[in-house]
Amino acid sequence: MPEKSDSPKKFWQELKRRKVFRVLAIYAGAAYIIIEVVNNISEPLHLPVWFATLIILLLAIGFPVAAILAWIFDFTPEGIVKTEPIIETEKKEPLIKPSGKRRLKVNDFVIAALIVVIAVMAWPKIFKRNSLENLVSSDGRISVAVMPFQNMTNDTTWDIWQSGIQNELIASLTNSGELKVRQAETVNSLMQSRGITDYASIAPTVASNISKTLDANILVNGSINQAGNTVRVNAQLVNPKNEEVIKAFQVESADREEMIFDIIDSLSAQVKDFLVISKLKQGSSIDEKHTTTTNSPEAYRYFMYGQKAFNNTDFTTAINYYLQAIDIDSSFYSAITMLSVAYYNINRLDLAKQRCLEVYEKRNELDIAKNIHLGWLYSLYFETPNEEIKYLNQSLELDDQYPGIYYELGRIYVALQQYDKAITAMKKVHDIYKKWESKPRWVNDYIMLGFPYHETGQYRKEKRLYKKAEEDFPGTYYVPQRQAILALTERDTVAANRYIEECKSVAGDLSLPPVQINFALGYIYTEGGYPDKAENCYREAISIEPENPSCLNNLGNFLIDEDRNIEEGLELMDKALALRPDSYLYLENKGKGLFKQGKYKEALELLEKSWSLRPLYNHSSYLLIEKAKKAGVDQLNN
Repeated sequence: MPEKSDSPKKFWQELKRRKVFRVLAIYAGAAYIIIEVVNNISEPLHLPVWFATLIILLLAIGFPVAAILAWIFDFTPEGIVKTEPIIETEKKEPLIKPSGKRRLKVNDFVIAALIVVIAVMAWPKIFKRNSLENLVSSDGRISVAVMPFQNMTNDTTWDIWQSGIQNELIASLTNSGELKVRQAETVNSLMQSRGITDYASIAPTVASNISKTLDANILVNGSINQAGNTVRVNAQLVNPKNEEVIKAFQVESADREEMIFDIIDSLSAQVKDFLVISKLKQGSSIDEKHTTTTNSPEAYRYFMYGQKAFNNTDFTTAINYYLQAIDIDSSFYSAITMLSVAYYNINRLDLAKQRCLEVYEKRNELDIAKNIHLGWLYSLYFETPNEEIKYLNQSLELDDQYPGIYYELGRIYVALQQYDKAITAMKKVHDIYKKWESKPRWVNDYIMLGFPYHETGQYRKEKRLYKKAEEDFPGTYYVPQRQAILALTERDTVAANRYIEECKSVAGDLSLPPVQINFALGYIYTEGGYPDKAENCYREAISIEPENPSCLNNLGNFLIDEDRNIEEGLELMDKALALRPDSYLYLENKGKGLFKQGKYKEALELLEKSWSLRPLYNHSSYLLIEKAKKAGVDQLNN
């Protein structure tokens, strides 16, 4: 009986003597390192999906094999030998009292090295949640930048989904109040400013640098891979400050393009579940709904082609692609919205408004970002600048790093003659581009800041601004135009004449007709405070084309605006209206002349008729109508 009770203890001692526990510890540590290495190299080396599973299975099978081999064999100075029974060992051991000190062996160093390596690899995983929570901004949200996904297949069919997955993932994440997501326009504008067009060549360091520039705490990047008949989309959440991979995701499906939206939905749910901390604490999964407004990959493909053309300011081509997308899916609201914007840019306001109204009726079906964009578009077409400002500020709540939003705010404030606010908005545009270490996207970013500088008498700042504009956009017309106006305002006629000659040269390169050149010069002289020269230019235009209604209108409006000869101005406006009786601009200019003559009732009738024909809100016209109404009431009361 005593021998039987001691058998477990003896077995335990025998396991220790044969170093089975030590071997298994080394095996487990080495296995962990192998699994981590395989996980990290699978995507870059395009290894098949089953490879990692195979490695884990082989390592699991090897565990009992290692235990058996450790029991049977031992490592000695003479090499690998069969472990002797304990009785034989006891006979050979000399009866020497242990010294109390144990010499370090090679396997001790191996175990120590494994412990260090495992600790280094496991530390980020153990403390990953805390590191994620530490990335929350002061407003309680995590700022996220999603890069275009990289097409790592040899199939160009998937190229369009590099931006497609990015767009849809952004739309999904934007719906969460816990996240502040940089919109695709922001990320792609920054990449474009740095000359990055090949998404497949974006290195991790470059992506992290872009995220840091956008003040994003989390970078989301990924790739599209293909293995046989399977397509796999990988995504990683990365800390851009140290390029640490916080979490990796993988979704795979059959290699059919119609499955792409299922892949996007699954990927979006996984990323969102991980990022939205409040949901994770509750242990619940987020109810994810499909955020795109089409289920047709073909329609989405044409939409992305349209987006590319739109971003290149090829609006006609963009319109054609959007129409093809809508032909495939008539309820593709994103395509209809962008079609409206494209029509606006080619001045087809009737079609722009029609398309906007189509989507506006279904606005509740759109995600947050698309809803805000549509609201801004609707306010642009049908409401006042105050509603535009409201929606633009909502857009800034989603993404405050996109210069285009600040530009629109600057444009509106200029129209409202709120020049201090316009300067603040436009300076933000330039601050963002400076942070991006790139020049502004177009010359109007300079012009829209220079104008309020001019109107508030900040001529030195205006002059420095135009010098920078010359460097960034040489050969454009509007920079020397504004420089000429500034020089004339400061009575520097030598510089003004130099800039005017530059304007003429650019106009000649553009093959502008003489009438148009005279219009342009008339505007410069008017704004610069030289009305005599301006009048000569407008009269020169009429002498060239006396029956041109634009020539009649421009001179007539000038004579009325500058109070030089209101009677003659009205006569010219009558001639212009005889040729274009429904021109809201001509009606307004005549109404303005009658107002200046004190004929408030007749003036108000023309101004209100002009307003009814005007396609978009105009603040100056609104103020003129209000003045006419008040003057008419005052006239009756007196």
